[in-house]
Formats: sequence, structure tokens, C-alpha cells
Amino acid sequence: MENASHAFLDAVRKSMRQIRAAIGAAAIDPDLLTAAERIQYKGYLRLEDANAAILARAEKGALIKEIVRETGYSRGLVRRVLRSQRSDVFRTRESSLEPYLLWLDAQWTAGAHNGSELWRRLKRQGFRRCLRVVSEWAGRRRRAEKTDAESLCRVPSARTIARLMTTGRDTLSKSESVTIAAIENSVPLLIEARAVIATFHTMIRKKAEAELDAWIEQARSGLVTSFANGVAKDSAAVRAAINSTWSNGQTEGQITKLKLVKRQMYGRAKLDLLEARLIGAC
Repeated sequence: MENASHAFLDAVRKSMRQIRAAIGAAAIDPDLLTAAERIQYKGYLRLEDANAAILARAEKGALIKEIVRETGYSRGLVRRVLRSQRSDVFRTRESSLEPYLLWLDAQWTAGAHNGSELWRRLKRQGFRRCLRVVSEWAGRRRRAEKTDAESLCRVPSARTIARLMTTGRDTLSKSESVTIAAIENSVPLLIEARAVIATFHTMIRKKAEAELDAWIEQARSGLVTSFANGVAKDSAAVRAAINSTWSNGQTEGQITKLKLVKRQMYGRAKLDLLEARLIGAC
């Protein structure tokens, strides 16, 4: 199941260019970026030049080792480019302001545009970060109001898109629903990949081993080809997993317990106590 989810995430990464075009974020206005984002954007431009050089050689039929020799890039980097795993502009992380964004929007709409004053009000609500976090948000918001709405579009990360596309539509916000609808209308191959992964999950849950061969043939024609090839290569193990009533749940449970005990004792005990605790617990 987990490997199937990773396969869909890879499919999303392969479609990031089409997704940016669908959302309207294919072009980025550097004037709207913070100092940290501007550094990332410059690195992204260099990354795009490297991608173009590698893809141009690959289209001419060059092997990975030949591209490595000609460009000087590492083998791992060339492989990631050919698998479309280097396409995100920004390394998206959850902001510390995330729980307060609705409140900040309301304050901004009410006319509170001073970053320092917003920060002081946030501190009274338990916010623990520095003034710069709020002032950068206020600066970005101020610049955004002076710019066309089209240039404000920011595409989420591939991981976020994969999560939103596999989450029930009723649980999404209005903006998230609009974003996913735009992606679904413009990237049909991604919708097919999602349906293929959902079919795989259903087949495993219903233990429908007879559908495996047909599923492999269907999956090989889309964005999850590599996952389908891996399933076909280990088809005996996959069939056993579908048919068998046994699972590795007990093994994973024991490993989880072992890791928990180890972390509780880290830096304060040795292996003899770890052994005593585990045997005693049994």
C-alpha cells in the first residue's frame, strides 16, 4: 500500500510542469519573493539549465553513463532528472504562521497592516516565533496587493498535491478544491494514475488475485509504469500477499516497541538494560 502511494507521488512529480501551467504558476515574479525564496529561485534557474542539458542528450538516445561523462553531473542527479524528480521550485515547508493565517487575514482586511503590531498581537495568543516571520508575511501581502492576481499563483509541492488528490473532496477548502479541479482538467494522465492506484488498493483489500494481470497491463500504459514493472517482477510475492491471511503486522509492532524503548533510554543506559526491559516486557 505504501509503495503504491509513493508511486502516485512520483506520478505527480513527473507532471509538475503541466500542473504549474494549469494553475497559472509557470512564471514567477521575483519581486514577490522573500530573500530566502529569491535564493532558492536562483538555484532553481541553474537547476533548469542542468535539466535541459541532460534531457537534450537523453532525447538523442544517450545512456546515463554517457550523459554523466559528457556533462560532469553525478549519476544519481542524472537519474533523478530523467525520472522527473527535480521539478519543484521551492522546498515547501509548513509555516509557523499556518494556525494563525485566518486570523491574520481578518486583521489585514480590518486595516491592521503594521507587521510589528500584528506580531505583538500574535504573541498574546501564544505565538513564539520572531518578529521577522510576521514582517515578511506582511511585506509579501503588501507587495501582492500591488500586483496582478495572475502573478500571485503559487503551485503547491508535489507531496501536497498528491495528498489533496487522494483526500475526499468534502474535506478540502474552497481554494484547494479549485486547485485540484484545475489540475484534473489539464492533466488527465494524472487522473488515470490516481484511478490505477485506487484500483490496486481495492484489489488488495478484496483479495482479488485474478485481477492482478489485467491491472499490470493497465498500469504499464500510464505514469506508474515503474511501479507496475516492480509488481510484475515480484508477482509471486504480491499474489502471496493477496491470498495469504498472514501479515507482517506482528513484526512491525515488535519493531515499534523496540524503537520506543531505545529512544526512552537513549544516552542513559546500555544494551544489558535494553535486553532486560524487552525480555521482562515479554
